[in-house]
Amino acid sequence: MPVHAFIFPGQGSQAVGMGRDLAAAFPAAREVFEEVDETLKQRLSRLMFEGPAEELVLTENTQPALMAHSLAVLRVLEKEGGFRLRQKAAVVAGHSLGEYSALAAADAFTIADAARLLKLRGQAMQKAVPAGEGAMAALLGAEMTQAQEICAEAAPVPESDPPEREVIEPANDNGAGQIVVSGHRGAVERAVAIAPRKGVRRAMLLPVSAPFHCALMAPAADVMAEALETTSPQAPIVPLVANVSAAKATDPAEICELLVRQVTAMVRWRECVNAMVELGVDSFIELGSGKVLSGLVRRIAPDAATATAAAPAEVEAILKSL
Repeated sequence: MPVHAFIFPGQGSQAVGMGRDLAAAFPAAREVFEEVDETLKQRLSRLMFEGPAEELVLTENTQPALMAHSLAVLRVLEKEGGFRLRQKAAVVAGHSLGEYSALAAADAFTIADAARLLKLRGQAMQKAVPAGEGAMAALLGAEMTQAQEICAEAAPVPESDPPEREVIEPANDNGAGQIVVSGHRGAVERAVAIAPRKGVRRAMLLPVSAPFHCALMAPAADVMAEALETTSPQAPIVPLVANVSAAKATDPAEICELLVRQVTAMVRWRECVNAMVELGVDSFIELGSGKVLSGLVRRIAPDAATATAAAPAEVEAILKSL
């Protein structure tokens, strides 16, 4: 029997039209979208289904939207096929905001609480750095040591006292030589220029609204620490493999700490996938918008099976396979 991990996408997987066909086909999906709309006092579902894209990509909208789509898929699996996560999953994991989706799927958060937390998280991350001051870049074909060397050269320690060094750090280790760096715009732009002579195949700035997962996000981490004090999770029914530790977590206090640290820390996705494989996982099922994580899994763990579930036909195929 396959050992399944259920994985949940992060920012960059959103697209106008996400969830629309699912809502049209299944009442259980519509209920999730309506609950999120009501919780946020916002027609987020209309924005997901119809756009405009420039509003959907705002991080305060993207984060709860991706969670809503993922949990709508899960509710359809439960209502239409009698699916039970506790019986089918060895672990859950998510990429950045997807960690909240994973925890909601595992009953650690309610959907409403996850929506509120992600709306707040998106707003806090956007406010942490003034527009235009931060940036992120993808280094394709890079190893971690190369990325660290590039960051050090892009923002050397100044001779001033005290030294006020620009921030640039590895933000995502996505595996298969895909590393994302994040920090002050000047330093990130210098990193893109430096990368080719360090042997990196391609380096490019990413179209993001803030420099996520670096020290510049400290104000957002403070906001989330306060929010999680009043909306603490329950113990998940399935262990979470956490972005920060690349290890299983089930204790609510530890999960809160990891979620706060995650705002400024690197997403260790490559290590998370390898950890899940070491736990016996040989099948990864991505619930929600896009196929980004499944593609990364195939590069990191080529012997593992992958599947995605976002549209009605994919959901029905998953039900048959499970």
